[in-house]
Amino acid sequence: MKKIIVIICLFYTATFFAQQTFNHTIDSSELGGERTLKIYLPPSYEAETERQYPLTIVFDADYLFDVYVGNSILFAQKGKAPEQIIVGIVQSGDQRYEDCSYDKETSRPTQESTDFFNFIKNDLLDYMDENYRISPFKTIVGNTITANFTNYFFIDDNHMVNAYININPYYAPEIPAAIKGVAETVKNNTYYYYLSSGSYLSKKRQDGVAMANSELSSIENEKFNYKYEDLTGATTVSSIGQSISSGIAFIFDIYSSISKEEYNTKIKDLSPPDAIAYLENKYVDIDYLFGSNLKIREKDIYAIEGIIIDKENGEYLRDFGEMIFKLYPESPLGNYYIGLGFELNGKFKRALEAYKEGYMKIEGSPTNADQFYKNVERVAKKVK
Repeated sequence: MKKIIVIICLFYTATFFAQQTFNHTIDSSELGGERTLKIYLPPSYEAETERQYPLTIVFDADYLFDVYVGNSILFAQKGKAPEQIIVGIVQSGDQRYEDCSYDKETSRPTQESTDFFNFIKNDLLDYMDENYRISPFKTIVGNTITANFTNYFFIDDNHMVNAYININPYYAPEIPAAIKGVAETVKNNTYYYYLSSGSYLSKKRQDGVAMANSELSSIENEKFNYKYEDLTGATTVSSIGQSISSGIAFIFDIYSSISKEEYNTKIKDLSPPDAIAYLENKYVDIDYLFGSNLKIREKDIYAIEGIIIDKENGEYLRDFGEMIFKLYPESPLGNYYIGLGFELNGKFKRALEAYKEGYMKIEGSPTNADQFYKNVERVAKKVK
């Protein structure tokens, strides 16, 4: 019976997945012919007609596309990444080598791969922008030779892509230095660069990746975020899934709730107004980059409340509470912080009013109501 239930669940999962994914043939003026794309639209796309979504371009769609889509669904469901529109480029047989070849002397694309680059730049991206609601944030994913090819978008003057997942790349000899040269000077946008490899690669390829890691790990530019992952112990096949999962987690870290590491490295030492500004800016960035109009999560509110309460005698509690009140007018949380701000400043009548207003909003658990009412009782004793 359990086996039957599992099979039915898998069937419905696969069916739902298939309903969101379809093939599309695009006629390319750059390639002088047609190319097949795989396109995935997230479940909310049809319902949320004003929302924009980050775009991910996946090379080697024959095998990378489904792996990336599956991971993107999981991360979105767990609130660790936004929903994404994903387009995979089918590169059957030797086509990937023609698309992504480079000149061995210059490390630059051959004429065939230049045409493929222009196809993505002028045909594919234009098609996706014209036909789908795309946010400004774009990611590109490749493996081995297609991983090397992703870097031509980074060193291009237009910087069309924000994030790169390079899985076991076959780096052209001059590419790591070229990446470093650009990464040291970018300043208008933030970029994310994920690189993976392991002992399963040949010695020559390991040396190439080691050289690239040496170049990129030395960069000191807050606009260039870099992560290298040594997957020694994996295989060439298992490293693909591991890299995609790790790459998504790294690239979309800003989307997640405030982690312990984020708090300790970026927030802990901030003043109350700076902590509030950090929280507001985090969600402004999420909205702009990913098209996800999230309200500030309660978990993130609690993450910084200690700073607001404990520093500068709670002077900014009222500002904090008013911000939350605007976001969650039906919640007592904003009233609580406003009341606490008045209380700490000796304005007990106004604190009592705020606490009473918050108490009236509490529904459901009697325990929650009793806990909140203690604020009313405490301050009522101080009111003359």
